[in-house]
Amino acid sequence: MTRARAFVALGSNLGDRQRNLDEAARRIGGLEGTRVVAVAPVLETEALLPPLDPTPQPGFLNTVAEVETALEPLPLLRALKQLEADMGRVVTTRWAPRLIDLDLVLYGDRVLATEELTLPHPGLPARRFVLEPLLALAPGLVHPTLGTPLCELLSRVR
Repeated sequence: MTRARAFVALGSNLGDRQRNLDEAARRIGGLEGTRVVAVAPVLETEALLPPLDPTPQPGFLNTVAEVETALEPLPLLRALKQLEADMGRVVTTRWAPRLIDLDLVLYGDRVLATEELTLPHPGLPARRFVLEPLLALAPGLVHPTLGTPLCELLSRVR
């Protein structure tokens, strides 16, 4: 069975945020053919606000989980979205507060662009709350399409 190295960003800004992250990481490790190798230190950040509704929101706790998985990218993404629903996430509008948010940000060096999934995650180069924990797990990573070390991308968003 071929296993891939993937990175999943986890975020929560509703309820017991730390418990939500811990539970999500536990459940990710329970996915078929998947194990969590490591979880980065948690980072607290302000919520990104939608341009049309800048109503303040609670801050986020964010982290990244490194996983080894036998699942291909789309089945992994679908399993992550099912985990969100199982944990009680209700999808409303973009950038709305959320109990749990799971994003597949990297899947090896795989590059993919479908209606359902883009790899690497298109927001990765501009998101300190993903880059910082990701680099804590894998400091030598290079962005698969930009060819830029992630540490350089992080220095640009600080």
